[in-house]
Amino acid sequence: MTERFSNKTIVITGAGGILCSEFARHLAAQGAKIAVVDLRKDAAIAVADGINAAGGTALAVAANCLHAESLKAAREVILERFGVPDILINGAGGNNPRGTTDDEEYERAGTKTFFDLDPEGFRFVMDLNLVGTMLPTQIFAKDMAEAGKSATILNISSMNAFRPLTKIPAYSAAKAAVSNFTQWLAVYFAKSGIRVNAMAPGFFVTDQNRALLFNDDGTPTARTDKILRNTPMGRFGESSELLGTLDYLLDDTVSGFVTGVVIPVDGGFSAYSGV
Repeated sequence: MTERFSNKTIVITGAGGILCSEFARHLAAQGAKIAVVDLRKDAAIAVADGINAAGGTALAVAANCLHAESLKAAREVILERFGVPDILINGAGGNNPRGTTDDEEYERAGTKTFFDLDPEGFRFVMDLNLVGTMLPTQIFAKDMAEAGKSATILNISSMNAFRPLTKIPAYSAAKAAVSNFTQWLAVYFAKSGIRVNAMAPGFFVTDQNRALLFNDDGTPTARTDKILRNTPMGRFGESSELLGTLDYLLDDTVSGFVTGVVIPVDGGFSAYSGV
């Protein structure tokens, strides 16, 4: 245990997932009180129980980041147990097959093309990422702003925001919107003592994308081969490799004058032209 975030209350949405659960455990080990917020109550409980068993302090809270009333109920539980948050990490998000095409270019018959995309599916992916960032910020940041002390919001964007990937137009557009929204929030809250930044992970293997990256026998898919050819470091990232950037952006003592930035952690993917 270290004390970098001693007695800080940190709310993490989507904290039952692979990346944000790693964030939760890492920050708890540095003295923070963690509100583990996730749509899946069992996932939130598993993460919180693990933190508490390791000597940290965590509270599992089930909430839907697309429903204001659900978030308001979560806010009351967190305020009663931990008080006003010092840090909000908007980690909820993801993709959905309804916002995905089968082909990279419009040239094949018999596949789901751009013209076949379900508008409701596209809208769901946009909402999950953008509204799923906006609503928790509305619900939790008001207390942070009115508390009159330094606070931090960290959004989770993606390298898709810099360079859209084929087949996933809804997710790429949604993450570009998250990056833009991060900058807007940074300006809006600048004089309120709240810094707002974002992290843009590159390719990390998660529960959501594992089936796209590996075949049933564990061999890499054709998409994995293409990804790694275009990642200068030639490999997927490890979740632990996000933690240094996480600490930097959340720690006022080292990034107190940093707001409105989106930092890629992608092995050079966004810097590579393909040539």
